[in-house]
Amino acid sequence: MLQIAAGMMAQEKKDIVVAKENYMTEQCPKPSLSGDQATLMETCKKLHALIDKVDEERYDLDSKVKKADKEIEDLRIKVVDLAGVKKPALKKVRMSADAMLKALLGSKHTVNLDLRANLKQVKKEVKEEPAEAVGDWRKNIEDKADRKKMFETS
Repeated sequence: MLQIAAGMMAQEKKDIVVAKENYMTEQCPKPSLSGDQATLMETCKKLHALIDKVDEERYDLDSKVKKADKEIEDLRIKVVDLAGVKKPALKKVRMSADAMLKALLGSKHTVNLDLRANLKQVKKEVKEEPAEAVGDWRKNIEDKADRKKMFETS
């Protein structure tokens, strides 16, 4: 298969060379150098005119390409803006409360708190309130119904 592909590539190269030669013979006939100086000057003027025309076309195409490249770059920027910058996933870090406070407050402030003891106190207080409120649920509903009536009448 490699030999066949190599043969095909060689054939394509030969075809390209032949196509270039055919194009050059069609577009650029061989100059006739026989004649006097006036005819040579005339052919030089024609050649310069053709070169100028080709240069103008090349400049126009170059400006079009630059404009298209700039448009593409602007569209890429818009796509990035619309898609947003994806933030990397955060890593879970195990850190003690003291280390967190030290990181937040700086190394000068050393705060040693037993936050778990405070949490236990809060939990005990929270448990005490629902025990008292269990019997008063009918009263709470009646109070809310009275408030609703106040808003409806006014």
